[in-house]
Order: sequence, then C-alpha cells, then structure tokens
Amino acid sequence: MAEEKKDSGFVVKDKRIFAEGNEASEKEPVSPLAGEKPEIQENAPDQSPDENCDYPPINFTNFILSLSTSALFHFGDFPDPASGKMQKNLSAAKQTIDLLDMINEKTKGNLNEQENNLIQGVLYELKMRYVKENG
Repeated sequence: MAEEKKDSGFVVKDKRIFAEGNEASEKEPVSPLAGEKPEIQENAPDQSPDENCDYPPINFTNFILSLSTSALFHFGDFPDPASGKMQKNLSAAKQTIDLLDMINEKTKGNLNEQENNLIQGVLYELKMRYVKENG
C-alpha cells in the first residue's frame, strides 16, 4: 500500500508512523508542514523559564477567577487594552457564564469546599449581573 495509482490520477502514499501491526514503520514521519521546522520561542539566554514570570500559578481557583474576569470584561467593566474603550458584549459574557456553569456541573463532587464555594459564588454574582444587564 506504499503507493497506489487510481484511474483519477491521484497518488496515495502511506505516511503512517506505525505499520498495521502497531510495529514501528521504517518510514520517517513526515511533518504536516512538509519539511518545515516549527518555530520554538526560547527564553532570553540570561532568563530561566520560571524567572520574571508575572503570571499567577495555574490552579483551579485562578482558572475560575480568570474566567470571571473575562465575563466582567465583556460586561464592560474594564477598557479594551488596545483601544482604551469600554464595550459591552453580553453574548460573550453569557458564553463565559455558560462555560463556568459547565465546569461547575462537570466537577461536581470533585472539588474541595473552598473551590466549590468559589465557583458557586462566582456563578451567582455573574448570573445576577447578566439578568440586570439584559433586563
């Protein structure tokens, strides 16, 4: 099955990394970009990956707070960094609230008391704000 010609003039090439029996194929894997090497951004030579990082640690609490801040941005509470204008986008705010609601449903029974109280409180506040803004 390495190469087959069909009546339409197309050539089919087997580019799988593994053969049919899950054995490594002798063929070299082909990059999806046909030989292009992906660009990898590296840190400055005098900076390690963890130095001078202004981002908070990645955890559930910060994730929920980030989504909450996103919803508040869409309610027009913060100016757009690029334009400096404050704009409302209630459909984007609703989508973010729905995303938080989905996370709440999917994580039921898996959160500690603090995480559960956080997501419940954030959802309550954002839903009340949406009703107020949309009414």
